[in-house]
Amino acid sequence: MECDFFLDDDPSWDEFVNRHPAGTFFHLLPWRGILRESFGYEPRYLCARKAGEITGVLPLFLVKSMLFGRSLVAMPAGVYGGPLAADEEARSALLGRAAQIAAEQKVRYLEIRGNPRSDSINFEGFNGAASRWSRKDLYVTFVSPIDSSDEANLARIPRKQRRMVRQGEKHGLTAIFDLARLREFYQVYAESVRNLGTPVYGYGYFQNLVAALGDRCNLLLVQYQEKIIAAVLSFFYRDQVLPYYGGALKEYFHLAPSDFMYWQLMRHAAARGCKVFDFGRSKQGTGSYDFKRHWGFEPTALPYWYYAPNGQPLPDTSPLNPKLQWAIRIWRGLPLSVTNSLGPRIVRHIP
Repeated sequence: MECDFFLDDDPSWDEFVNRHPAGTFFHLLPWRGILRESFGYEPRYLCARKAGEITGVLPLFLVKSMLFGRSLVAMPAGVYGGPLAADEEARSALLGRAAQIAAEQKVRYLEIRGNPRSDSINFEGFNGAASRWSRKDLYVTFVSPIDSSDEANLARIPRKQRRMVRQGEKHGLTAIFDLARLREFYQVYAESVRNLGTPVYGYGYFQNLVAALGDRCNLLLVQYQEKIIAAVLSFFYRDQVLPYYGGALKEYFHLAPSDFMYWQLMRHAAARGCKVFDFGRSKQGTGSYDFKRHWGFEPTALPYWYYAPNGQPLPDTSPLNPKLQWAIRIWRGLPLSVTNSLGPRIVRHIP
């Protein structure tokens, strides 16, 4: 069994990911260039081979953060990650090599993000280092099948939320699919995340996404009286749609633009042949968690695993950390021009 870095652009990586039943959108190779160019993260993509054939992959990035120190993360900017392997031997080889790199790079921790389509990771047999692995259960994910019929999909949505969908239609909201209107999306998204107290990604990151992913992403904008009031950038992978970066303007919440937007996206995805609506991860006890539950989606546990090579305590990077609440409150009150300027400089240090 060989396990080493994957340095070229050989399509065999994505071919393996697409064949693997637990493959996710965030395991695909284009992310290597996107995150390197957008944030300066250093890729450490690992590949296990037997007799020259790929038997496992693990996308990793070395992140140097002024806030949380050095870390190895699989995958920053992605909700899912971790090893994809044809067998336990390949998975053990990938995780063992990742732990070795973590020690060599003197990182504070190695983070393996969860994957709802894979089995639990078994850390037995890691050369006595199993005690250095720990698990966090901060996140859940929401994934549900969708039908080709609008009527069937609407019937799955609880009655109260169906009323919210119809409220948007009653107010004359319209849906526009146009990837060329990325700047308008960004204006809505930047204001939305500021209101949540979160630093915004730079516009260049979204340009890099669209350039690298092409028709694997699409943009939906919601218009009201010639103004864009909500927008979502979604990814398409296999038979799945993943609404990923989205937001709505607070002063238009009474029009239910988010409910209207996700319903229009579901209709579009179903017409495109998608069978799965992946609403993505949320922290338990948050507004986004409640919103997805109200849509009839049930949470699935999404544990993240951490390896501390030197036994250091893990930093609590969650916005739910009481020590970060003061910063969130201040950020919400800053002018949009300030948060749009400072946000991209800060967010690169929060993988």
